[in-house]
Amino acid sequence: MLTVLRREEKYLLKLREALQCAARFEKVLTPDEYSRDGPYRIRSLYFDTVDDRDFHDKLTEQNCRQKIRLRIYSPGDSHVKLELKQKENVYQRKRSLLITRADALALIDGRCSVLLNYDDPFAGELFVLMSEACYRPRTIVEYSRRAFMAKENNIRLTFDSDIRALEGDPSLFSPALPLYPVLPGDHVIFEVKYNQFLLGYITDIISCVDRRSVSASKYCLGRALSYPCLS
Repeated sequence: MLTVLRREEKYLLKLREALQCAARFEKVLTPDEYSRDGPYRIRSLYFDTVDDRDFHDKLTEQNCRQKIRLRIYSPGDSHVKLELKQKENVYQRKRSLLITRADALALIDGRCSVLLNYDDPFAGELFVLMSEACYRPRTIVEYSRRAFMAKENNIRLTFDSDIRALEGDPSLFSPALPLYPVLPGDHVIFEVKYNQFLLGYITDIISCVDRRSVSASKYCLGRALSYPCLS
């Protein structure tokens, strides 16, 4: 299991601003392991309870809330990240467990018992959580990401564009999905993730762009068909 605890700030940028900002970060920060050759694709399948509890907790901005997702970087991946992301006041705690493709398919089918095959307390915790609350697949969200890192304070800056989604079809590994855009094509979600405080030179770069706070998560944006008022 991998655990990350940090603060997260999220902004909406125009594409031109995002490109300018990324060009400045490129000179002083290190691309993450996936971004060394440019942007990469991420696809996540989000789960929720039968009454969409996690979705409504996010809409009402509850101090303590969570979301569960399966994440891949290519439809051909043999292993999948199963993640539980929990907001605890100003901090976000994300825990990840690497599971097999076969077990990911079992979770999609509602067979949470496959988690009991993993010798990890986190797997057992997820089994109880997903079984008792009847978590089921809700939405697939896919986007292009460019990410930069700084060792100090576990700083991570991400630019997510071409954000698309699909409801009602949990085919996580399908090579071609009829995804629909959830934001205008010239918009980018910029996320700033760090521990405790940002370094001055990073704050200076960020201050040069016209940032608009974004409250809705990609998961919420992906629920636009079920909840048209979000569109």
